[in-house]
Amino acid sequence: MWPDNETSRDFLNFSGVADTVAEIIIQARGRPISIGVSGAWGIGKSSMIKLTKASLADRPREEGDPEFIFVEFNAWLYQGYDDARAALMDVIVTKLEAEAEARQTAVDTVKGLLKRVKWLRAAKLVAGSAAAVAFGLPPMGLLGEVWGIGQRVLSGNVDETLIEDAQKKTGEAAEAAGGLLKPKVETSPPKEIQALRDTFEEALKELGVTLVVLIDDLDRCLPETTISTLEAIRLFLFLDNTAFVIAADNDMIKHAVRKHFEGVSDDLLVTNYFDKLIQVPIRVPPLGTQEVRAYMMLLFVENSRLDKDVREKIRAGVCKQLRQTWQGKRVDRAFVQSLHETLPDELIGKFDTADRLAPLMTTATGIVGNPRLIKRFLNALAIRMAISNAQGVGVDEAVLAKLLLFERLGNPKAYAELIAAVSASDSGKPSFLAEWEEKATAGNDLGLQAPWDEPFVKEWLTLPPALADIDLRGALYVSREHAPLITPEDRLSSDAADLLAALLQHPEMAGNLKDRLVRVPRSEITVMMDRLLDRARQEQEWGVPPILEACLVVSEADPPQGIRLAAFLKERPPAQVQPNIVPKISDQPWAESVLDTWERAAVSRPVKTVIKRQRENGDVAV
Repeated sequence: MWPDNETSRDFLNFSGVADTVAEIIIQARGRPISIGVSGAWGIGKSSMIKLTKASLADRPREEGDPEFIFVEFNAWLYQGYDDARAALMDVIVTKLEAEAEARQTAVDTVKGLLKRVKWLRAAKLVAGSAAAVAFGLPPMGLLGEVWGIGQRVLSGNVDETLIEDAQKKTGEAAEAAGGLLKPKVETSPPKEIQALRDTFEEALKELGVTLVVLIDDLDRCLPETTISTLEAIRLFLFLDNTAFVIAADNDMIKHAVRKHFEGVSDDLLVTNYFDKLIQVPIRVPPLGTQEVRAYMMLLFVENSRLDKDVREKIRAGVCKQLRQTWQGKRVDRAFVQSLHETLPDELIGKFDTADRLAPLMTTATGIVGNPRLIKRFLNALAIRMAISNAQGVGVDEAVLAKLLLFERLGNPKAYAELIAAVSASDSGKPSFLAEWEEKATAGNDLGLQAPWDEPFVKEWLTLPPALADIDLRGALYVSREHAPLITPEDRLSSDAADLLAALLQHPEMAGNLKDRLVRVPRSEITVMMDRLLDRARQEQEWGVPPILEACLVVSEADPPQGIRLAAFLKERPPAQVQPNIVPKISDQPWAESVLDTWERAAVSRPVKTVIKRQRENGDVAV
């Protein structure tokens, strides 16, 4: 198994791009710069961030070169728990405070900076008011409420309620800001913002450092959080001796900009605004077959029992070879074997698996060389092999890998037909594949009909081993948590069986199936919900996992299933319940009882806060 997280070790020959990012920061020579590291989800942006940090940290310093200090910030982790902009400023100031104490310099300046950040946070300026006031707009937050009262006074609508509101809000504002900065007559939000910028710049100068802020997962945030975080960077922090490296998909950021300027159709405005926020966009390079094959082989090496030094020698050799693939050099089983004298036979067999799968992993629509999806595929394969071994099923790994490929990348209807054929056969053999496999191997036209008439099918049929004469019942048995064997005992019609297979394989797409689900008889839809809830019980965190979408769509198609889903959610351990599930289910007719149960249970404080907010806003169905 391989962890699904970023790494500072280069498995993808990304070091060249990371070195380029590092060089751009160095060549800025203290001038503020923002660099966007762009790429699709799972392509390796987070790893690129880690490699960039390592490149900057490892560079030899010459006299007069700045010293870099680093702050890593994940905006997505704070969404729903804290204002990301305020959290970013807190993280940066905390880092500067530690540096100042360690160096015994700029201590007083950094303390002054910390007080100003606390004042802005207490006054709720960083929650939106700062940007608003700076650009001449009405503020939000606590000062915004005071502002609003002032506008009511100017309009002449003075009554007893207004006087009470004014006394209350001005008292809260004084209490919030009291003790953080001494009140001055000339103080105003724009002046405090400028004072914070001046103090921040002075602290960096006294410390003699360049601050490199590495921001990750910004494209996972809601559009308003994305834009406000980037604008806060420009407003509060974009100063001399700072560099921001932002890992986010350019398309997602542009989508956030379009949402920000909703109703404005000028694409040039979107582009100009994006260019203001991201000065230097750099795209993570897509992987070709060579890189995908090398990546899979290195994952197998990393998971082997080889000594750490040997694994590192192989990794370095593979990356060096990848830098020369433009000259016709190859990374294949023979090359990797040449990097070390004796490799275990089991590991060499894994290299053969990588050789077979790499072309499809590179071109198939569902994966297209995405490192995270490749890793998840291999993890799923490893889990199923472990189930096979534990239960004595004795499944061949090549057979299991080929079936898993079809499950993940093929047409769900075609996969359902394959399962049905295996279930109906006394020998468990999909004999109908024999003619197709023969024609595909010979390169002849197959003339397939829907749902088999896709380019992927022909590629898949040519992959060894041929399956027509293999009993697949064992392989499907260990795969049943993703694609159950639909047997006659399930009493499902062909259409219901197809729908169930689709819901289990692509639960996030369930909304597209609602029109068909409403036509399924209740007895069959009950069986379908049984299977969906069986799958749902495997989830360990209840935010908004994809299987929840499938359950919600089925419950909307057949309202009695909603009662079953509500009972299921009430039974989830409180520690598993996450805040973002609350708005997801709050418009359901059964939501109130679930939220009541969670409020009485020991769910986390953020969950209870979101429940309270949803109810105050009238967003919970009753």
